[in-house]
Amino acid sequence: MQPLAGVTVVALEHAIAAPFATRQLADLGARVIKVERPDGGDFARGYDTRVRGLASHFVWTNRSKESLTLDLKNAEALAILHRLVREQADVVVQNLAPGAAARLGLDHAMLARDKPGIIVCDISGYGADGPHRDRKAYDLLIQGEAGFLSVTGTPETPSKAGASIADIAAGMYAYSQILAALLQRGRTGRGRRIDVSLLESLVEWMGFPLYYAFEGAPPPPRTGASHATIFPYGPFPAGDGRAVLLGLQNEREWGVFCESVLRRPDLAADPRFDSNARRNDARGELRAIIVETFAALTAEEVVARLDAARIANAQVNDMHAVWRHPQLRARGRWREVATERGPVPALLPPGSWQDGDPRMDAVPALGQHTEAILGELGYGAAEIAALRAADAI
Repeated sequence: MQPLAGVTVVALEHAIAAPFATRQLADLGARVIKVERPDGGDFARGYDTRVRGLASHFVWTNRSKESLTLDLKNAEALAILHRLVREQADVVVQNLAPGAAARLGLDHAMLARDKPGIIVCDISGYGADGPHRDRKAYDLLIQGEAGFLSVTGTPETPSKAGASIADIAAGMYAYSQILAALLQRGRTGRGRRIDVSLLESLVEWMGFPLYYAFEGAPPPPRTGASHATIFPYGPFPAGDGRAVLLGLQNEREWGVFCESVLRRPDLAADPRFDSNARRNDARGELRAIIVETFAALTAEEVVARLDAARIANAQVNDMHAVWRHPQLRARGRWREVATERGPVPALLPPGSWQDGDPRMDAVPALGQHTEAILGELGYGAAEIAALRAADAI
């Protein structure tokens, strides 16, 4: 039995943060009913067409869900949604515009009057109150507001993360808070409201740079793919033009690195480099020494020395290399999920299951489950046809 079997989630969601959270719940066996607009649905469906005509973001965050189309500007459609929540929902997740859920009668205060066990998770850019409450929030904008751009990139140019990290952070905090609320409800019988903001989620992830700049101290500089405060830690070119990533964490590793990789044991006690703080201050000098040594070696030869010395290292893979990554293949981490355009590969959720796989069902077509869900609520064929004729579904 999957951990969340029997739990029903009604999701008024779009883009990434909320769909990512509810997909995690679906992976654990929850039934997730995704409420979408009839005229196009979740706008992430239209971001691109890279997965056999389907959008990459949508395929990633929406497997194992059911798609119910409702035009919530239509009174009959809104009544269906209220009935669905009242009769079936354990959890409501929404990342609509600020205040929209309340206007629809779907905030926790309203729903809990008749259903005290309901859990409502609101995901927004800045939270339910405060001066930024009504501001639009996209991932890049939150990366800026949270200070992420100030510490990421090169000294000349700040850079955003290549993945939607603010959305992902908020989605994972929503997911964990919902799990905690389900546990609490199991003890007390009462639900709760959860208020997750992208800003607060990403600022939590910025804990190291925040404390590094505590009480007005200089913040960590932007150092490209290198670490801002640990050195050597980052990419270094080999003689064949390929880069090797490496990282040292302590003085024992520094000594081994000098002796076995650079083959310059004298450097271990060099007063310019005999602590991480000094190495970081003299990173220009030390980088030149490392690059000079590596220039006489191929990337494979550099990696062979690092592996023999048990110094952490890695490759700078592109996406095609990740699809082929030997570690993921060796551990059997790939499965297939169905889509309306045929099966596509999907990575198993992190973590292992001893008694079977997580749930990994199809990515839904828009409105694919509308008639089935309405049938569960007692609507007959004639009523469903009338709703379609009225463009309510």
